[in-house]
Amino acid sequence: MTDFVYRFEKGSATEAPPILLLHGTGGDENDLIDLGRVVAPGSALLSPRGQVQEHGMPRFFRRLGEGVFDEADVRRRADELAGFVTAARQRYGIEAPIALGFSNGANIAAAMLLLHPRLLSGAVLLRAMVPLAEPPAASIPGTEVLIASGAQDPIAPPSNAAQLASQLRERGASVDHRIVPAGHGLTQADVNLAAAFIRNAAKRTVPAVATQL
Repeated sequence: MTDFVYRFEKGSATEAPPILLLHGTGGDENDLIDLGRVVAPGSALLSPRGQVQEHGMPRFFRRLGEGVFDEADVRRRADELAGFVTAARQRYGIEAPIALGFSNGANIAAAMLLLHPRLLSGAVLLRAMVPLAEPPAASIPGTEVLIASGAQDPIAPPSNAAQLASQLRERGASVDHRIVPAGHGLTQADVNLAAAFIRNAAKRTVPAVATQL
């Protein structure tokens, strides 16, 4: 875990799922903390900083140009981040988290879904793109994913996100792909969608916990 700079906030509600916050290009471990508090009140928050630098801006993996990813680096960085999440779960005693990622953070979250299918319990992918042209034949049955695309987004167009949705559905995930009236930046509509998704995820965990008691 020492390889990643990160923030961790302990949860205050036992039924609230832990959230893995993954920032966009130029962000850091503080970037999405406030968003996490708003959309997932009471959840434990785990927020690492991307380890790749692009002109001084942190990212989670290298890219060769706008919208052109270094897929070998995507795989390597997804493996490293998966190791970090696994170690954090052991250290802090948290369940498999829901990833909440924006832009580059959404893309690395999608890569982890495809490469490490049991790592995450779900994902909210805000302005995501296809991270891997030919991902492995993973199996993620029942994993719920929300993808929110901006209708006027020139960086991560909805058509590309639709391809990602298809990749995930082919592997058994339950994907809700929404298109909001926005560009690449986040809006209140994204906040509302993410909050509803996480709130519903929390409700689904309650019967399972009650059964074990």
